[in-house]
Amino acid sequence: MSADALPTEAASASAAPAAPAAPDPLVTSPAPSLAPAIAPPPPPRTGWRVLPARIGALCIVELQKIRHDRSEIYTRAVQPVLWLAVFGETFTRIRAIPTGNVPYLDYLAPGIIAQSAMFIAIFYGIMIIWERDAGVLTKLLVTPTPRAALITGKAFASGTKALIQAIVVLIFAAILGVGMTANPLKILGVAVLVVLGSAFFSCLSMSIAGIVLTRDRLMGIGQAITMPLFFSSNALYPTSVMPGWLQPISRINPLSYEVDGLRGLLIGTAEHLPLDFAVLVVASVLSIWAASALLPRLAK
Repeated sequence: MSADALPTEAASASAAPAAPAAPDPLVTSPAPSLAPAIAPPPPPRTGWRVLPARIGALCIVELQKIRHDRSEIYTRAVQPVLWLAVFGETFTRIRAIPTGNVPYLDYLAPGIIAQSAMFIAIFYGIMIIWERDAGVLTKLLVTPTPRAALITGKAFASGTKALIQAIVVLIFAAILGVGMTANPLKILGVAVLVVLGSAFFSCLSMSIAGIVLTRDRLMGIGQAITMPLFFSSNALYPTSVMPGWLQPISRINPLSYEVDGLRGLLIGTAEHLPLDFAVLVVASVLSIWAASALLPRLAK
């Protein structure tokens, strides 16, 4: 081999590609990116859309208390049953109250339904004062829940309790032979009237609680206004047989409109349903507004 061939072979050897290096076992390649396994949460409700959700949640919380203590349903059913069985049967026999062609027991049954719903709702403010004393109300007020949602949830929870009470009264009235409608639409209207009436009286109670601030005072005021509201309505007798000074009071009493609507739907007396529903809706909205405005004062 000549001396000139040595540089050529060295150049060709240096031009050959180098063999790939063995991978280092200590160096690991980055893990491939994984797609998110959980879908992103939906955007939070804002504005008016949050109100129905909060009202429903608070209503469910209130109704959970019935499941833990069902004795309240049975004990509260005693008074309306006595009104129908004793007062209703007695005055049906003596025919002391003129009700036209309608038997007095039939005439009385819708009034007792409205009365039992009012008696449940009118002391509902005691519960919110108890929540204030236990510190629950303060915690609720610092959440994003609107005050109107808090009051409305409690109001309609009261209405649902009153609806359960109304079912008990309806069953007992049917046992006594009261002739009532079986039309599903009219029964649905009865449920709406009971809920609206109970919502008004429970918000009235919570408004009074925001003024008097203590359970003892609220209990005294509740007892002072319950029977006047009942006896100044048309629950026991027609407005036409009342004294002249009592008739205007009966016409501004929301309980009278609730009873009138219940009678029209259940036993088919003269109906003023548009007026009855309108009065109760307006009264409920105004009472919710008043109770919401007074709620911060109760929490101080």
